[in-house]
Amino acid sequence: MFTGITVAIGTIGQVEQRGDLRLRIDCPFDPAAIAIGASIACSGVCLTVIDRGGTKGEAHFSVDVSGETVSRTARGMWTEGRELNLEPSLRIGDELGGHIVTGHVDAVGRVVDWQPVGDSEEVTIEAPAALAPFIAEKGSICVDGVSLTVNSVHDQPNGAVRFMLNIIPHTAEATTLGGLGQGAEINLEVDAIARYLHRMQMLRAG
Repeated sequence: MFTGITVAIGTIGQVEQRGDLRLRIDCPFDPAAIAIGASIACSGVCLTVIDRGGTKGEAHFSVDVSGETVSRTARGMWTEGRELNLEPSLRIGDELGGHIVTGHVDAVGRVVDWQPVGDSEEVTIEAPAALAPFIAEKGSICVDGVSLTVNSVHDQPNGAVRFMLNIIPHTAEATTLGGLGQGAEINLEVDAIARYLHRMQMLRAG
């Protein structure tokens, strides 16, 4: 379980195609604090640490990325040199600064507009129709592993949904979201509470 609060930006330093993808992710962590078998969210994807090394501040850890994961995440994100938002799993007693995030990507969204507003940026993302019931104004959504508040929602004639987010300067600097551009694909995870409420409504309606 995670909170959608990025603690560091990592970089994919090596990609090895085996049966699955084996990645080495370089990061500013202390390797002594990275446990083998631990879960780390990498741009919204929960991955298991299978190896780690390096020194404090210049650490690295390795993960395996299955074909299923590759097929359900943003195109081109598992490539050498790609930056990733990193968040270790939540521990009992940690502050829940964002919202409850599982690290399971629900769908891939696409940036359709990106405009400066004051010191911030307003970004509009289009998500597939399957996610429309779970995205609500002033609700929470996880974008590439970052917990954000939905400012507005606009349903599209084809069933898709477009929603607008505000990216403040700190978020742009502390995450990979500051580097997004028009047409960029991003990993989306809807709010878990919204998912359960929708399921309950479906059962009542049936």
